[in-house]
Amino acid sequence: MLSDMPSPLLIRAARRDARLTQTQLADRLGTTQPVVARLERLDSNPTLATLERALDAAGYQLQLRAVPRQRAPVDETQIFERLRWTPAERLAALTASRRNLDALIGTAHRTDA
Repeated sequence: MLSDMPSPLLIRAARRDARLTQTQLADRLGTTQPVVARLERLDSNPTLATLERALDAAGYQLQLRAVPRQRAPVDETQIFERLRWTPAERLAALTASRRNLDALIGTAHRTDA
């Protein structure tokens, strides 16, 4: 099973797994070896239909699935609250944060191991 790789690498891996040369895969696709070489280049961006055809020619079936996005553990209420702040309130918060950071830096002790 091949998965979780960019399309060009997926095509290359499927072809190699099927023990096909680029020329042999090209023959199965009805195209030429240079076209297959271009499909396998990292900067190529084949269409879904082309990817499906290339994988099919190498003996693989393309399967797609949609899964829910993993949301970052962020407290969005804080974000929305701060978006309602005026520029003056944002500046005051930034100034206070800078003072706190300076105080923290002042208490830090350098240790050389």
